[in-house]
Amino acid sequence: MFTEENPKRLAQIALVVLLIVGCIAVLWPMIGAVLFAFVVWICTWPLYSEKLLPRLGGRDTLGASLMTLLLVLLTLLPLAFLAGSLASSADNLIDFVRPYVENGLPSAPPAWISGLPLFGADIDSFWHQLASNRAELNALLKQLIAPARQFALALGGIAANGLLQLALVLFVVFFLYRDGAKVSHALYVGAHKLGGELGEEMLEKTRGTVVGVMLGIVGTAAAQGTVAMLGFLIAGIPAAVLLGFATFFLSMIPIGPPLIWGGAAAWLYAQDQTGWAVFMVLYGVLIISSIDNFVKPILMARGAGISILLIALGVLGGVLVFGFIGIFLGPVLLALGHMLFGRWTREENPT
Repeated sequence: MFTEENPKRLAQIALVVLLIVGCIAVLWPMIGAVLFAFVVWICTWPLYSEKLLPRLGGRDTLGASLMTLLLVLLTLLPLAFLAGSLASSADNLIDFVRPYVENGLPSAPPAWISGLPLFGADIDSFWHQLASNRAELNALLKQLIAPARQFALALGGIAANGLLQLALVLFVVFFLYRDGAKVSHALYVGAHKLGGELGEEMLEKTRGTVVGVMLGIVGTAAAQGTVAMLGFLIAGIPAAVLLGFATFFLSMIPIGPPLIWGGAAAWLYAQDQTGWAVFMVLYGVLIISSIDNFVKPILMARGAGISILLIALGVLGGVLVFGFIGIFLGPVLLALGHMLFGRWTREENPT
């Protein structure tokens, strides 16, 4: 029945909805970084609250500053090391390519090129064609300059955006550490008010799933980086430790590790070490890349307490829908849906 209170209540509801929409609109450009900051906070909160903070006498600001500084060191130092090594490698590549640009190609390609299966003869023929015609070589180089410049600009933009997102994550996570007890209490109070016991259970399931997914990602990356470094050392690949670090970071993307061990195998083949090149390919396929298929789902499922199927579907679907942060959102959503479905279909014990 329509009363004078109804317009007032509708106005209040509309105001709340508009406020929520406005907050989401403001945070949307940064939502990925904010959510990832929550992921980092959730996974490292026990270490901070149980180990670091008591040693500092409960001084939240100092503890948050030290924890954030530790995260900076753990993320930026390896990246700086990799960037410096890549810059040095780029200089070596330029020194290697410059004589070919200035003097043209040798009349005959290296012997190993013509020995390549399937495409060796075609590459050898194309090489002779370019070596005998400097104008055609220059035209080809000019055609490659524009795509190379665009690729470099795109890569620089991605790197700059990644550093900006990382800085935002560290900025947000500082305040989460400093006010972590209040944030945690507010989350549990809000979950209890919205869903009672079920709300608290959903919050715990979310925390467990996030920790499990992070354990799977970092654990698998560490395992892949370690076994890759051992394989590079066995095969005599230069800068094996650096390549191991690169494998650790690139294991976050599906085709990352094959780029490293595949390049190492190609280098060995170019050095006429065919046996070691074959070893590197087999080692990469059967050991380095296989770890991702077996270890990651097991670690994720064990840490999250849900089935491997839900973890795999959640990660794949989450990445397709939400991007990188979907690695965590996908399994969380499926875990919560599975829990709600289980409670709904659970038969109550007869009284």
